[in-house]
Amino acid sequence: MKLEGKRKIWNEYQKEIADDKYFYVRSCIRQAVFPGSENTYLRIMRDVLKKDVHESAHHTTCTGIGYHTEVVPFETIQTVVARNFALMREAGYENYTPSCVTSFGIYTEVLDTWHHFPEERKRTAEYLKKATQRDFQEPGNMAHTSDIIYKFRHQIAEKSKYKLINKATGLPLKVVDHIGCHYAKMFPAKGIGGAEHPHVLAGLIEAFGGEVIDYPERRHCCGFGFRQYFIKANRGYSIAASKKKFESMEPYQPDLILTNCPGCNFFMDRWQYALAEMEGKTYDTKGNGIPVLAYEELAGLMLGFDPWEMGLQMHQVGIETLMDKIGIPYNLNEKYKGAKGEDLGVPESPRNINFYK
Repeated sequence: MKLEGKRKIWNEYQKEIADDKYFYVRSCIRQAVFPGSENTYLRIMRDVLKKDVHESAHHTTCTGIGYHTEVVPFETIQTVVARNFALMREAGYENYTPSCVTSFGIYTEVLDTWHHFPEERKRTAEYLKKATQRDFQEPGNMAHTSDIIYKFRHQIAEKSKYKLINKATGLPLKVVDHIGCHYAKMFPAKGIGGAEHPHVLAGLIEAFGGEVIDYPERRHCCGFGFRQYFIKANRGYSIAASKKKFESMEPYQPDLILTNCPGCNFFMDRWQYALAEMEGKTYDTKGNGIPVLAYEELAGLMLGFDPWEMGLQMHQVGIETLMDKIGIPYNLNEKYKGAKGEDLGVPESPRNINFYK
């Protein structure tokens, strides 16, 4: 294929991402498991990139977990989405940026439904008006927060103190990416690079100097799958899916797993701990496990943010091995201290995976 033809095809997988003035909505699951990551994102956007990012104390969950587990009906979730859109317009913004990949999928599905079935939009507007006396408009632009970090990846890299380079060898660190299923698989045209060749994380890895590692199960589900995990009897399916991914990437011995979905970040991290306890095995050669970071956590590390202020001690696979390879300094004595220096207590050490404390 001629180069021009390749460029034309690739352009079809790009998306418009607004430059500034974002209405930001947090993730319910992200705040529960990695509470520092969203503040890290806001710090990058506001302090480093000097962007206008607004969030409302009145926004609610998109109810996506309830929807995908068939607890919340679609009529209800459309009305919840419409209310959040109303809050955005009331604040004077039109660029909607959800932090959660599941939320991104929900908002995309609702907007697509309204496009093809305008009667659904009309009914939703009536429900919202009756329940809240509010009116709403669709966003002028909607992008996931990983899209935003991707858009400004080169500016972030220029301001960064560190690169994804092994300080001992001078070689790029090996990084595998994992894209949340609800980011690109549901509506491929809405994700950078589509479902088969998403570039939203690979672009960050490249910008920060790392090497993107391909592996056979790169596009396989992390194992969350909602019904796989929320129904206790099905959790064997969940951990088996994650194990399949770890076994697939193991021969390449990656230094880092990079994610853009809160659920994926959680499961890729916690199931490594669980598998080590169950089977006495880690997927690296030194018993440390493979560190797992989200896009804004990686960007924060590269910029020189304190890892414990970002909440990276919440990860069950320690990130110290990654910081050691890069040459990022850290103080283990501060790892389990609160914002005011109070002692938060040290977790019990696992049996089969190394733990820094």
